Amino acid sequence: MKKIILLFVALLISSASFSQGILNLLGRSQDLFKLFSEDKFTEAYGYFDPAFQAKVTETNMKELWTKLGEKLGKMESADVINSKTEGDFYTVVVEVKFTNDTQNFLLAFNKAEKIVGLFLQPKTSANYTPPVYADTTLYKEKEIYVKTAKHNLVGMLTSPKKGAGFPLVVLVHGSGPQDMDETFGPNKPLKDLALGLAAKGIASIRYVKRTKIYPGDFSGPFTVKEEVMDDALAAVALARTIPEANKKQLYLFGHSLGGMLAPRLALLAPDLNGIILAAAPARTLTDIIVEQNKYMFSLAKDTSQAGKQILDSVVKELDKTRITKLGSIKADSALLGLPAAYWADLNSYNQVETAKKLKQRILIVQGGYDFQVSVTDYNLWNTALGKKKNATLKLYPDLNHLLSPQKEKGTTQQYEVPASVSPTLVNDITAWIKAK
Repeated sequence: MKKIILLFVALLISSASFSQGILNLLGRSQDLFKLFSEDKFTEAYGYFDPAFQAKVTETNMKELWTKLGEKLGKMESADVINSKTEGDFYTVVVEVKFTNDTQNFLLAFNKAEKIVGLFLQPKTSANYTPPVYADTTLYKEKEIYVKTAKHNLVGMLTSPKKGAGFPLVVLVHGSGPQDMDETFGPNKPLKDLALGLAAKGIASIRYVKRTKIYPGDFSGPFTVKEEVMDDALAAVALARTIPEANKKQLYLFGHSLGGMLAPRLALLAPDLNGIILAAAPARTLTDIIVEQNKYMFSLAKDTSQAGKQILDSVVKELDKTRITKLGSIKADSALLGLPAAYWADLNSYNQVETAKKLKQRILIVQGGYDFQVSVTDYNLWNTALGKKKNATLKLYPDLNHLLSPQKEKGTTQQYEVPASVSPTLVNDITAWIKAK
């Protein structure tokens, strides 16, 4: 649950002087790059403070953007991934995706909501390191495609090198435009999991998420059906065609939003032998985001009345997303970055009650150091399913949201440090699947 979560967490890392315009600043940050991509440089130049304009001309800015385009390609999207107060300034980090690469930009706003600084952020030097349990002599990978009527998503079948009749797991990402590995900085949790399982005799299918390959499809009203479910079900259908796989040992692993939707997917794919919910919300998405903001606010240690007012205003804004019916609201009306249709659909779905009705096997795993989906959710799952014979639950005190071992409960900065999915978790999932 990357993009939307980081957007809402960003709302709190601010001060009272910016409290009235935080949402506006985040929107203006994205709008700036949209104007750049449309060659509307005069309008974009108006976003900047006169002091900045005295040093950088509109022509300079156009030349910079042109050079970036020559190197990186055409701009595809711009997403706010972080923001905070820096003295008298409010900074916003925007991740801009081009056809050839991704570049982060740091924007600094003054209290007049004018940009006083624009900086290209250096790319992280940390690279992905395969986990120690990824024994290349034990697995092989083959490019595959997950297909629906109008979409074709590249994916990877990772399977044991020897034998046949092995179990197969479909890996489903969290929210946001994810690649097949669910990459966060130098970390690739779905790739770790795929390699670890294959080395232990279990195959998997993972694929690029539709929101990353077909972003233009998500400009109007949409729901998790288009974002997640259609493609996950297509991947399950593909799993049924893999000759070496045991068709009676098909599983679905859902991470974060994928875990939240796993019970719903299990109803639509009753031949699944079981589902695995990792860091899966048991509450509404709104509840999750509110808790994240309160957590980030607690880290800021702002006990002032002004700080409390900021938190209250953010929570009030988030409460607008609790709709369960559209009513007079248009389906494509934006509520904090997502269409009203999305919120109404997701809020009408109760994942816990759905899971209680399932006959398939269920494994629920949760990290104690996860600040995005907390132990509160695990406790709700445990209360509802802890006594059911088809359910197994386990809490891992030292794991974060990316399912890697940590020394403390942190922030998204943890995601910039290389860390593999826990080998203990890989072993436990393997044992659970093979126990049948």
